[in-house]
Amino acid sequence: MDSDGRDSEAVDHRGRVAAFLERFAQERNLTLPPLSAEGVGSIQRGSAVVTIHVLADRGVLLLLAKVVTAPALDGPKGRRLLELSFVETGDAAFALHPQTGDLYLRALRGLEGLDYEEFEDLVHSVARTADHWDDKLKAELA
Repeated sequence: MDSDGRDSEAVDHRGRVAAFLERFAQERNLTLPPLSAEGVGSIQRGSAVVTIHVLADRGVLLLLAKVVTAPALDGPKGRRLLELSFVETGDAAFALHPQTGDLYLRALRGLEGLDYEEFEDLVHSVARTADHWDDKLKAELA
């Protein structure tokens, strides 16, 4: 323990998520690239590509799936996305990328205590929701 009462051994969050990603692929007979040294990986499920980001310095796992490229949003369309985020996206929410304006489905989860089953559930939830909504929202927001 260190002086703050925390375990002094550093937790290798990137290594743990890399092992989760490898297990996810093996259980589904998929060939996936390994998690990069920067802590980034991806999984394609249906039309959705879920990008996994291990932000170890922030203690966060970030899952992103691009849904629509730079949609033109007015008030009613923005409201629709907020309503969908409230009732249709499970653990995720729609968000606009601050630099590109692209619409993503995103989920955040603290890395502390994350186990494989929760990782698997988050990936499925984001992928299933993005796959369900990407074509619909492309048509709606065009």
